[in-house]
Amino acid sequence: MTPPETPKDGNAARGDQSPAVSVCASDATAVRALPQPQPVVIAKRRDFLAAARARRQGTKGMMVQGRNRRPDEDAGDGIRMGFTCSKKVGNAVARNRAKRRLREVARMILPLHGRAGWDYVLIGRAGETADRPFEELKRDLIYALKKIHGK
Repeated sequence: MTPPETPKDGNAARGDQSPAVSVCASDATAVRALPQPQPVVIAKRRDFLAAARARRQGTKGMMVQGRNRRPDEDAGDGIRMGFTCSKKVGNAVARNRAKRRLREVARMILPLHGRAGWDYVLIGRAGETADRPFEELKRDLIYALKKIHGK
């Protein structure tokens, strides 16, 4: 698509140059949302075991374990999250689908409702995590976080 000032044939003489047009909004008019810090994924077994000894809350779609880290731990101040699904959930395809859904729910909900300095482990449930409507999974996680933080 050619700008309206250019000739229809596309050939402009050397002196004929179309003016530059800026379509960027100025900083005064642009509203920018500050990005939420994304949670870090837990990868070490000892962190999963520590979360298993901490608070837990079950919902219809998942089990959530939450642990407030000690200040002397080297894990930082951010939110950390982990995911697991046992073979009860199904074969590898079903487990991976359930974990993908848990990851997406956590990515959306934890920056808003999670607390800095906490570890969360989301455990998939057989027949529920993969089949439950996504909006209900989000509500389940919000409910579980409120219960874990309220204890």
